Amino acid sequence: MAATEVNTYPSANVHGEVTGQTGNSGEAAHTETEEMRSLSLSGHVGFDSLPDQLVSKSVSQGFSFNILCVGETGIGKSTLMNTLFNTTFENEEASHFHNGVHLRPRTYSLQESNVDLQLTIVDTVGFGDQVNKEESYKPIVDYIDAQFENFLEEELKIKRSLYNYHDSRIHICLYFIAPSGHSLKSLDLVTMKKLDSKVNIIPIIAKADTVSKSELQKFKIKIMSELVSNGVQIYQFPTDDEAVAEINSSMNAHLPFAVIGSSEEVKIGNKMVRARQYPWGVVQVENESHCDFVKLREMLIRVNMLDLREQTHARHYELYRRCKLEEMGFKDTDADSEPFSLQETYVAKRREFIGELQMKEEQMRQMFVNKVKETEAELKEKERELHERFEMLKRTHQEEKRSLEEMRRDFEEEMNTFNRRKVAAETLQSLQGSTGLKKDKEKKT
Repeated sequence: MAATEVNTYPSANVHGEVTGQTGNSGEAAHTETEEMRSLSLSGHVGFDSLPDQLVSKSVSQGFSFNILCVGETGIGKSTLMNTLFNTTFENEEASHFHNGVHLRPRTYSLQESNVDLQLTIVDTVGFGDQVNKEESYKPIVDYIDAQFENFLEEELKIKRSLYNYHDSRIHICLYFIAPSGHSLKSLDLVTMKKLDSKVNIIPIIAKADTVSKSELQKFKIKIMSELVSNGVQIYQFPTDDEAVAEINSSMNAHLPFAVIGSSEEVKIGNKMVRARQYPWGVVQVENESHCDFVKLREMLIRVNMLDLREQTHARHYELYRRCKLEEMGFKDTDADSEPFSLQETYVAKRREFIGELQMKEEQMRQMFVNKVKETEAELKEKERELHERFEMLKRTHQEEKRSLEEMRRDFEEEMNTFNRRKVAAETLQSLQGSTGLKKDKEKKT
C-alpha cells in the first residue's frame, strides 16, 4: 500500500534541511519547494476503515427526510405516498371548502433493515380550491422559510444541539400536475417559480392512466417546454458521480414522471401486485410500461436521497442563510475587501437598533401627545355642547315653569269665580226657600 504526501513546508527540502539566506537589510529570503513523496507502508494502518466508521455512526444516528406534496385536492397525493413507501399512513380526507391554503405536516418513524428514517410528509390542504388563487403559494413559501429560520436559530445559539436536532427543512417538493393533456395552469407556473429557489422540485403527472400514451408523451414535452420558457428551475438528477451518471442522465430525459398510485392489490398470475383494476383491464403500478412510478421511486429514494438532502443544505438553505445574515448587516468583507470584525458589526448594529428604537419611541411619544391634544379638544367640544344643551334645557324648563305658573293662576281664578258663583247660588236658593215657607204660613192662617 502506498501513500502520497504534498510537502508544503516553506524553506525545507526533501531531506528536512532548513535553508535560508540573511542579507544586510535583515530580510530573509526563503526557498519554497513542493515535491511529491511516495511513502510505502510496511503494514496495515487502518484508516481505510474510516468510511465504515462513518456509515456505522450515520446508521446509529438515523436519518430524516421531508417531502412536500403540492397539488390540488383529490389529485392522489396521499395514495402516492402510501404506494411510494409501501405502507398506509394515517390521513384525513380533505374537503374542497377551505377558505385558504394551510400546510399539514405529519412525521412517521420508518425502519428498513437496520436503518431508521424520520419521514415527514407535508400536505397542502386546500391548494387550488379557492376562487381567488392569487396568493395560494404564499403559505407554502412561508412554511419553507419558517423551517429554514428554525434551523438558523438553532445554528446561531451559543449552546446548540444540532446532533439531535430534528431537521424539518423540506428536502424535496413533489409537484402534482393534473392530467389535462394540454398545458400547465398559471397557478402551477407561478407556484413553481416561487418555490424553485427554496426547494428541490420534481414535477409529476398524477393519475397518468387517464391519458393515452401518445398524449402523455406530448404532454411531457409541453410541460418541459413551458417550464424552460418561464425560467422555472426544477431539480436535475446529478451526473457528476460516475456510479450514477448514466442512469441519472437518462432519467433527466423522462421528467416529468407520469405516475399512478394504488393501495389495492390485484392478483396477476401467481402473485399479488399493486394495481388499479378497470372494466377494460388492470394498470400495474410497478410495471414500467404502464407508468413511471418505479423510476420515481428509484431516483427519489434509492439513488438520490442523499443528494437531495445535500442540495437542500448546500444550496437552498445557504441562500436563505446568506440573505438573512446580509439583512442583519453581516458580511464577509467590507468595501475595501478587508476582513470584517464581528464585534464592530455587532456594535454598529446595536447602535443602529438603539437609534431606531429611540426614533420609534420619540414617534410614539409625539403620537401620544398629539392623541392627548386631540382627545382634550374633543372633550372640550363635547363639554361646550353639553353646556349649550344644559342652558337650552334650563331655558326650556324656565319657560315651561312660567307657563305652568300662568296656568295655575288662571285655574285659581276660575276656582275662585266658581266658588263665588256657588256661594251666590246657595244664598239665592236659601232665600227662595224661606220666602216659600212664609207664603205657605200666610195661606194657612
